[in-house]
Amino acid sequence: MTTVIMRTTARVVVPIILVVAISLFLQGHNLPGGGFIGGVLTVVAFTLVYVSYNLDYLEIGVLDRDVDPSRAIGEHRTVATYRRLFMFGLGVIVASGLAGPVFGEAFLSQAFVVIHLPLFGAVELASALLFDVGIFCVVVGGLLTIFSVVGAE
Repeated sequence: MTTVIMRTTARVVVPIILVVAISLFLQGHNLPGGGFIGGVLTVVAFTLVYVSYNLDYLEIGVLDRDVDPSRAIGEHRTVATYRRLFMFGLGVIVASGLAGPVFGEAFLSQAFVVIHLPLFGAVELASALLFDVGIFCVVVGGLLTIFSVVGAE
């Protein structure tokens, strides 16, 4: 059982952690950061929610699902979602790596395009961002699966 102070702190800190994670993720293809560190910070935010509330909080409070106590942890909807996120990330990584040879370039070669948005001006979109999306999904899906299964033991 956690305290009111822990739950209140989690409600304040988790959104801040997620904003920093998104910021680090988006700057990753130009500056240090990216999919890995953004994914790790996202996992930290989810872990803080798990510690503050419990593992079933997402299924009961967010997904509005009844949790069967006799069901194994591997059968939880959230754990299954984390596994699918992990597999999706692996697929994105492989696809982004193989895109280069399909277009006659080296494996994992990078390309970019500059688009002009009305409020932001010129924005550079790099193919490394797609690779970072895959890394982010693998890190978040893998670590949250591990934390959920180990935390339920």
